[in-house]
Amino acid sequence: MNAPARPLGFVAASPCGGIAAAIGGDPALLRHSGALWLEAERALVVADLHFEKGSAYARRGQMLPPYDTRETLRRLALEVEALSPRLVVLLGDTLHDGGAEARIDAEDAAAIDRLAAGRTLLWIVGNHDADGPRQLAGEVGDEIALSGLLLRHEPQAGLQPGEVAGHLHPCARVRGRGASVRRRCFVTDGERLILPAFGAYAGGLNVRDAAFSGLFARPPTAVALGPRKAHAVAWGALGAD
Repeated sequence: MNAPARPLGFVAASPCGGIAAAIGGDPALLRHSGALWLEAERALVVADLHFEKGSAYARRGQMLPPYDTRETLRRLALEVEALSPRLVVLLGDTLHDGGAEARIDAEDAAAIDRLAAGRTLLWIVGNHDADGPRQLAGEVGDEIALSGLLLRHEPQAGLQPGEVAGHLHPCARVRGRGASVRRRCFVTDGERLILPAFGAYAGGLNVRDAAFSGLFARPPTAVALGPRKAHAVAWGALGAD
């Protein structure tokens, strides 16, 4: 991807392939996996995992391979192994629907137990999982404040400095050399941050969609997720779908 050097709000590329940034003045690492790492709090944050989306579609006759929960947990376990967080925050819509917990395979439930072992696993509730899990490991909450940041599932209307949220599943259409690619992305103006969906089957909404209007004080930057590293892309290089 061809991107202008150091778009607004960004500090530097990281050796891990992520982008080091300042969100509301707080240091943050936007990892190329789509996870957020807050080193000062030793907190790993992921949004919109949508466990059991595949089985939900299967119940409606759309036969997707039923391994999305396992693949999402595998990728999350790699992040935990790499970073050894004290806190893992699941930023809402972790369960795809109200029946998802009952459909989770025992092996996947055991993987969640391992993620929670020796650390706090916090399920922030979202619109798909407003009651949170009932039997799975971890704690449940509406939001959490970490340093100068407030983490919740759904972005609040208007300008919200220091807010970190998910819900919108941002994606970027990056133009260049007569072609374009579409990638999941973080999106930020340096004051607030919206995370990409981490779930294997989660879809995406172009950051130029009207749903993002009014959320940023100035044209934001997208951090598009590539196979090996993330790419900070200025607003002017982004296209509509």
